[in-house]
Amino acid sequence: MKRFFMRYRGLHLWLGADLAVLAVFFLARGNRPLMNALAAHVTCPARQAIGRVCYMVPFSVMEALCGLLILGAAGYVLWTLTAVFWARGRRAGRLYAGVLGALCAALTVYGGFCLLLGIDSAADGFQEKSGICARPVAQEDLLAVTEYFAEQLSRVSGRVARDENGLFAVPREEILQNSVHAYDAVEQQFPFLAFEDLGVKPVYFSRVMSALDFTGVYCPFTGESNVNMDSPACLLASTIAHELAHQRGITSEQECNFLAVLASTTCGDDVYAYAGWLMGYIHLGNALYRADPEAYERVRSSLPETVLADLRAQSAYWDQFRDKAVQKVSNQVYDRFLKGYGQEQGIQSYGTVVDLLVVYYREAAQR
Repeated sequence: MKRFFMRYRGLHLWLGADLAVLAVFFLARGNRPLMNALAAHVTCPARQAIGRVCYMVPFSVMEALCGLLILGAAGYVLWTLTAVFWARGRRAGRLYAGVLGALCAALTVYGGFCLLLGIDSAADGFQEKSGICARPVAQEDLLAVTEYFAEQLSRVSGRVARDENGLFAVPREEILQNSVHAYDAVEQQFPFLAFEDLGVKPVYFSRVMSALDFTGVYCPFTGESNVNMDSPACLLASTIAHELAHQRGITSEQECNFLAVLASTTCGDDVYAYAGWLMGYIHLGNALYRADPEAYERVRSSLPETVLADLRAQSAYWDQFRDKAVQKVSNQVYDRFLKGYGQEQGIQSYGTVVDLLVVYYREAAQR
């Protein structure tokens, strides 16, 4: 056994280090005070420092790294298979080393996620820091807030540029440029969200993101917020606001969706306001439809044709990817990823943003 260990000593030590880091993380993540301290003074500042470096270049460093990772993985598999083929009497050893090397690399990447993102997931989130907490809501409150969002959406819908078909036509580049001011008002209301925004990065292979069912992604390894530039632009601004919430150490998807709506609708930009009210209406409308289809239809029928056109365009775009094998696999992987960091509802956690919206906007809806 000792001889076997020494033969692959480097790989075994690498594996041991990976397992030790993961063991310490999973044992310690239940200690909320420790996680809060690490998130505030170590992981969040580290990601932000890395981000300042990566934002010195105009392209997405995350996307470049993903491309290199794919090429590297393909090259590693080819190299391993070639080594196994030429090893002759030592093929089993070569195969063992190749598989173990791949496992160690995967565990190292996962360990990096745990340290850079998992610690923040185990620390206090927006609800704990702000005191605004999701609670079960009455159906009449859900209806009232959905109607309120429909009214606000109708009011601002005429303030954004549209094409000859009445569809949202604000240039994506303009939306990206204005992203640095998205959280100006929210930071005054919640000082713990203060952060110097450097903007977001457009993803070149955005069509691939759509196939994977992503509109945006925050990369903890590069500190960048990246957005899909292929999907309909009517929700791009609120997607940007969602990813910028991750920049501020908010890891919960439901909380980031709530903050995306709040930031977009209070920043003073009509384009962002439209996207924010639209995002909120979609979440609320979906919940209302499940609870009371007739009430949902009444609210939907009150929307102007321009908004309905954007909603139809949004549905038509995503319908082409729905139920595809790659999307299903992506959703399953991401669902398990969320659950691994304590978001027990997994991908369904996006639905609980409705509770936060109703709690926060209920008084405004009753005026």
